[in-house]
Amino acid sequence: MEQNPDSLWQNCLDVIKARVPDQTYETWFKPIKPIDYDEDKLTVQVPSQFFYEWIENHYKDLLNTTLEKISGNGVRLVYSVVVSDEDMSDGSAQAAGQDSGRPVRQTPPAQSYLNERYTFQNFVEGDNNQFARAAALAVAETPGGTSFNPLVLYGGVGLGKTHLAQAIGNKSLEEGGARRVLYTSSEKFTLEFINSIKNNKTAEFSEQYRNVDLLIVDDIQFFQKKESTQEQFFHTFNALYQAGKQVVLTSDRPPKELSGMEERLLSRFHAGLIADIQPPDLETRIAILQHKAQEDNIEISYEILEFLAANITSNVRELEGSLIRLLAFSSLSNTDITIDLAKKVLKEVVGKNFKSAVSIQDIQSITGDVMDVSESDIFGKGRKMEVALARQVAMYLSRELTNSSLKTIGLHFGGRDHSTVVHACKVIEEKREKDETLRSQLKSIRHKIEMSQL
Repeated sequence: MEQNPDSLWQNCLDVIKARVPDQTYETWFKPIKPIDYDEDKLTVQVPSQFFYEWIENHYKDLLNTTLEKISGNGVRLVYSVVVSDEDMSDGSAQAAGQDSGRPVRQTPPAQSYLNERYTFQNFVEGDNNQFARAAALAVAETPGGTSFNPLVLYGGVGLGKTHLAQAIGNKSLEEGGARRVLYTSSEKFTLEFINSIKNNKTAEFSEQYRNVDLLIVDDIQFFQKKESTQEQFFHTFNALYQAGKQVVLTSDRPPKELSGMEERLLSRFHAGLIADIQPPDLETRIAILQHKAQEDNIEISYEILEFLAANITSNVRELEGSLIRLLAFSSLSNTDITIDLAKKVLKEVVGKNFKSAVSIQDIQSITGDVMDVSESDIFGKGRKMEVALARQVAMYLSRELTNSSLKTIGLHFGGRDHSTVVHACKVIEEKREKDETLRSQLKSIRHKIEMSQL
């Protein structure tokens, strides 16, 4: 009986699912979609170039032998890859395209150099970036029409400056606020300027950068001490500003800290709005990981995401990278993602400075053991004196030993309000000065927590 692509592929999946861990199946096989089948080939679609390369490198033999077994007639597997902007720019899609048909989605105009994956929809908002995001959104909706010109976004490495800046460009193009958008880095601007001088094409260079509605320049700190480049950028900036066009800039530090930058250029930067992006708090880091996992169709427990977020605190790029690395370890070792695997991977990433993060659940459990109160009572609503004291101790230690906010701690104790956590911490602070038994219990709990993290 002749099979259609859906039934043939489902039969293959049934075999594969029995041979790989659930995590591997959900991540690398479930997203594959059958789209065509004829007598000698089955065409399946995968979501990205990276996905295709990973499958080819790690599961090619498994897929081919399974398909041969199910089809019984030497059917070969052909991939159709949804092409991204980065695939198109580096030529890799063209190379892989010799063996697979690839539907190409529409991308922003080539001259914009925007990555369409950088949008406001997939930018995770938190207290650390709320103001910057609001300013960026206002500029995106009315480029050149607000007093936020230029908009300067600054912050440390890997915190989302480039994402937010390009989101402005993508939204402006999508909604028609700007017809001509150009994204560039300060290094690229400098190199093109140097080449224009060498090739006697400075007029063409000036025209390229001044004939836009929205100019986005990344990492302006690299303009420092480049006097000729600063001169050219100053005139470019002035031309756009006077024409009512929007300029968006990013930097790794506030403009006032950019040494080796002309005063008149710094004056222009300060004429608009300067917004900083701080490292995300624990809740925002967890939300970023949850978003990344959902985006990549990864099923992973909250406990593991919280563990990663508690250990990587200052760099969003590194945070997302740790999740990808964890996924890779799981696939290569054919094991499900567990907290032990997460600890192993993170230790290799962080190195000697790695310290296994204590969780609020660990603190609750150990506090209960030492103070002879059940963990469920600590979590629950019991008001007996010994239960209330153990609960307050656990809250106090959670505040001291984790990076969790008051709100998060309260949620781990039956959804209590943050003011309850503040009160508990104050009570324990006062009692430990007078109560020798309590001091001894705190010391014992701390010791057990330290031993549990070795």
